[in-house]
Amino acid sequence: MELVAWLISFVLHIDRHLFDLVSNYGAWVYALLFLIVFCETGLVVTPFLPGDSLLFACGVLAGAGLTSYPKTVGVLLAAGILGDFVNYKIGRRVGPAIFKQDTRFIKKAHLVKAHAFYERHGGKAIVLARFIPIIRTFAPFVAGIAVMNPATFLLFNVTGCVIWVASLVSAGYFLGNTPFAREHFSLIVYAIILVSIMPIVVELIKGWWKQRKNT
Repeated sequence: MELVAWLISFVLHIDRHLFDLVSNYGAWVYALLFLIVFCETGLVVTPFLPGDSLLFACGVLAGAGLTSYPKTVGVLLAAGILGDFVNYKIGRRVGPAIFKQDTRFIKKAHLVKAHAFYERHGGKAIVLARFIPIIRTFAPFVAGIAVMNPATFLLFNVTGCVIWVASLVSAGYFLGNTPFAREHFSLIVYAIILVSIMPIVVELIKGWWKQRKNT
């Protein structure tokens, strides 16, 4: 329970935690950022880790001069691209067996949603999924299950990661240190989280409405 409470606090007050980490560990914070993003994108058991809000906060740190903007972008790109690739390879290797049932750490419902998203949008789902929590973690796994062409996956993987990292880190870098952003940073993080989960909410409402019409 203490770990869960810390994770919730980290997500909701990510700016304060990252500032503390930089103060305490200096350049080692790059390794931590790599680990968080790699796990969130590369391991289907950790979809709860922060993604969008973390990237924005990383941009704020760089804008404040506490970290290097080029190094931050480079580390996050490496983590996101490698994470998706590892997730894809895991999906190709063990995905079909896991897809048939719930496991202790992976819910079949999440896989079904990601699979439907992948079927609807095809290869571009890998790009679009970068901006949707949970789907972001499961999309490359499902692409592996579907035996997507490796070269095609790599193209969409790199494209999506560049757009995701560059847009959010740059937004934090240029906007995060304005007076308004400094005074309302927590609200901005909440807004990012809300916008990120909105597609999931819309899909749930559509599913509920369709089910209601059929009954």
